[in-house]
Amino acid sequence: APELVTGGRDGCVRVWDPRVAEPVVSLEPDDGQSVRDCWTVAFGNSYNDEERCVSAGYDNGDIKLFDLRTNTLRYETNVANGVTGVEFDRRDIEMNKFAVTTLESKFRVYDARTQHPTEGLAYLSEKAHKSTVWLARHLPQNRDLFMTGGGNGGFNVYKYSYPSARTTTAKDNHPMGVAGSVELLNSRVISTQPIVSFDWSPDKQGLCTLACLDQTLRVYIVTKLHKY
Repeated sequence: APELVTGGRDGCVRVWDPRVAEPVVSLEPDDGQSVRDCWTVAFGNSYNDEERCVSAGYDNGDIKLFDLRTNTLRYETNVANGVTGVEFDRRDIEMNKFAVTTLESKFRVYDARTQHPTEGLAYLSEKAHKSTVWLARHLPQNRDLFMTGGGNGGFNVYKYSYPSARTTTAKDNHPMGVAGSVELLNSRVISTQPIVSFDWSPDKQGLCTLACLDQTLRVYIVTKLHKY
């Protein structure tokens, strides 16, 4: 069945089946826990009918990764700035990596394949746009290419490169992930206002549409992506 996931100012993350009136899963703050606005949510790890994860980002910089199959909190961390967007590179595969965008001109890419018991997930951090990074969207035809939309009206295209070895052995002999690197392929400022919504075409590589706060809806084509 199709599912929707929502986050709200009450700090709750809810999963909905459109056929029923009540949420099928409601992930709420514990009693006595301070309630933070949930700004962004995303599905991932949906590689079979049982597995499903939801990543949620909050206004205080919290990131929480919920396992819906076991109804548990799988991972949490804090990125020090409000989380404006989160997206897995693919929803329908075993978790590979996901991008997190934040206030204060930063984004992170987390390697989600290996989680250390205490150190958590490996990640890289990058500055971009000299303003809020509102979103990141992975190219459907190549999950290692993604764009970011900035508060300066900027459109950046990046390529993620994996390290020579994605895991290493920590001092406690547990496996630990190793983050890759990103390369800025192209950058263009296309508006005086933030890019707040974006989508790639699943059919035509490089075709995209985006919305800015200058009340415009634009359609672009990004060329030569096949070279990467």
